[in-house]
Amino acid sequence: MRAIALLAASAILVASSVAQQKQSPLVGKPAPDFSLPTIDGKKVRLSNLRGKVVLLNFFSHW
Repeated sequence: MRAIALLAASAILVASSVAQQKQSPLVGKPAPDFSLPTIDGKKVRLSNLRGKVVLLNFFSHW
């Protein structure tokens, strides 16, 4: 019984936090064009990849 109450309380907490989140005004808009160097020194522009799936991985060491 205690596990069910804990599960219900967790579900309510998650549901309320999701309901309070606001969507960014940038969601659904195109990303600005930019260019970055590749490993072999060439440049690639985001606009050249239009229509293709692009994965951006922002990574940092702390």
